[in-house]
Amino acid sequence: MSGRGRGARRLIGWAFTLAVLLFVGVKLGQQWGAVRDALLTAQPDLLALALSGVAVLAVYALLIQTWRIVLAGWGHPLPFWDAARIWTVSNLGKYIPGKVWALSAMAVMSEARGVSPVVAAAASVLITLINTIVGFVVVAATGMEVLQVPRVLVLALGITALGVMLAPRLLPRIGRRLGKLLGRTIEIPALPWGALAASAVATAVAWVGYGFAFRLFVIGLLGSAPGSLALYVAVFAGSYLVGFVALFAPGGVGVREAVMAAGLRRAAFATGPAYLIVLASRLWLTVLEIVPALLFLAHGELRARRGPPAAR
Repeated sequence: MSGRGRGARRLIGWAFTLAVLLFVGVKLGQQWGAVRDALLTAQPDLLALALSGVAVLAVYALLIQTWRIVLAGWGHPLPFWDAARIWTVSNLGKYIPGKVWALSAMAVMSEARGVSPVVAAAASVLITLINTIVGFVVVAATGMEVLQVPRVLVLALGITALGVMLAPRLLPRIGRRLGKLLGRTIEIPALPWGALAASAVATAVAWVGYGFAFRLFVIGLLGSAPGSLALYVAVFAGSYLVGFVALFAPGGVGVREAVMAAGLRRAAFATGPAYLIVLASRLWLTVLEIVPALLFLAHGELRARRGPPAAR
């Protein structure tokens, strides 16, 4: 694609993002009185908020380990803390419209640690594919009523997930098809079935972990969280995934909030608490994504200033 074409696509992405943010901002403005009342009557639980943050970081660690398993399956082992630094820092690229900057940053940083950038990017794409498919299956299983998931979609997702799990040799073909959709070459080598199965199980556990953390967050914010764990898994995963597939929205901003608000309202949350959760959860997740990356960057800068350790 020419530079002019890329520029036009980026401009369109920012325009869509601005439109979505404007729409969500108007909706929040209309409900601000109810949000303020909910904030005044909330009974925060600081311990629950802290535990929710720990739970999210544990999910991050699980996903990083999943990436390492795939890399090792392709003959490119990577130490955990190196993988954590690459994963968290490159993840900041998702806040730029286009969804490709995080992948590009991961490839460059992986190459600096001796891992093939093609393999690193392919592993990330593969995990994203599995994570997305498994995520929608989890949403279908936990939130058919709240999110009004059509039964035909549940069947389609189940068949797709089963096909990916039972036919690991089809992954190179899936990569090529995905590359055509994204307008770039993506080569995904065949992966041992054990690594593929471990990735699917790990991502399923991660989505449940996110829902558990989200429920803890609501308890920490409001003092209580009515409803089952399945409700919070469905609302969080559904809103996150819809925001993710909205290619024009950096970090799913605006789209995720709209879906989450709708899900919470269908789950019988009052307007004020629902929108308070929406606003606070965005801040909560943004901090938990940015702070680890900044700590890794600061640590790397400190090591660079100190220089290599002196030989004995």
